[in-house]
Amino acid sequence: MSEVHASRRLRLRERCSAAGSAAALVSRPANIRYLTGWAPSDAVLMLAPAEDLLVHRRRVYGEPGEGTPPDDLRRVVLPSPDGDPAVAAADLAPGLGADSLAVEEHHLTVARHRAIASVTPSLRLLDLGQAVEQLRLVKDEEEIACLRIAAEITDQALGELLESILVGRTERHLALELERRLADHGADGPAFPTYVGTGPHSGAARHRPTDRRVEEGDFLTVCLGACYRGYRCEVGRTFVIGAAPANWQIDLYDVVFDAQRAGREALAPGASCREVDLAARRVLERAGHGEAAGSWTGHGVGLEIDEDPRLTPSAMGKLDACVPVTVEPGVHFPDRGGVRIDDTLVVRPTADGGPELLTITTKELLAL
Repeated sequence: MSEVHASRRLRLRERCSAAGSAAALVSRPANIRYLTGWAPSDAVLMLAPAEDLLVHRRRVYGEPGEGTPPDDLRRVVLPSPDGDPAVAAADLAPGLGADSLAVEEHHLTVARHRAIASVTPSLRLLDLGQAVEQLRLVKDEEEIACLRIAAEITDQALGELLESILVGRTERHLALELERRLADHGADGPAFPTYVGTGPHSGAARHRPTDRRVEEGDFLTVCLGACYRGYRCEVGRTFVIGAAPANWQIDLYDVVFDAQRAGREALAPGASCREVDLAARRVLERAGHGEAAGSWTGHGVGLEIDEDPRLTPSAMGKLDACVPVTVEPGVHFPDRGGVRIDDTLVVRPTADGGPELLTITTKELLAL
């Protein structure tokens, strides 16, 4: 992987050079991991004309690592635990041949930006902007392979839960069990806090689990994801507990299912992000559920669970091939709950079979 990371750093360096910057200071953890394969706590990456450096504090014994330390980068370990790696790296920039420095202003605090400026009075400070995030947008096949494994782990954990007794258990207990099962199947950990909603909580986007117990006749919505080698996926399903579903539950589920299918089918290289959102949203609006629908249809995934692109009504831009996204329309009524169906897919051209579905847990409305 060192060659892959070196290639990514070269592409970033070329972008910086084209923008008039001799050096770049990367501070966002996911961006550092993308460029180096490792992201220790509080680390920064310096790309300079003479040399690239990874600057970080001394790791505490037993501190979990994020990835594998690179063997093709010089590491500078701060002697004091109170030092700021970003300020220390900036202080080294002039000696590494830099006369300007691009920083990730969207990640730095104002105080940290001022501290960097105070030690680099001879350098022009520029904004690196979203340059690394733009590089991260399109995934290579090795990244997609990690996402596939994350999806397999997630499907396994969810499938096992569906075989257990659910009535009487709390949302919080179910969420904890799902996260334990993710770890049992080889996940680094959960991709995000697991969401479990029953009854009036079902269908709500990103509902944090409570002590409400699962009851007969409830809708149960579960949204979870595994993190594998840093890459994160997401799956969400809604089920009925106990008896056969009521007519209103069947009707609502069918509408959301149709909306999710429309969103999935709209995924294609060159497709407008807002058009994908509209494809799913139009189905919900025609059924009279527009006001109860969520504010987004999906988002990108990768080293973070919420990445670009955004599939929303106001989203700009178009999709590229090899971009993984979620498609997750939902309808929620505060008094009785609702339905959410969520998959992770990779955008592929029609010649390659269209969008690749990574999460394959059944979307049939099951009575558990």
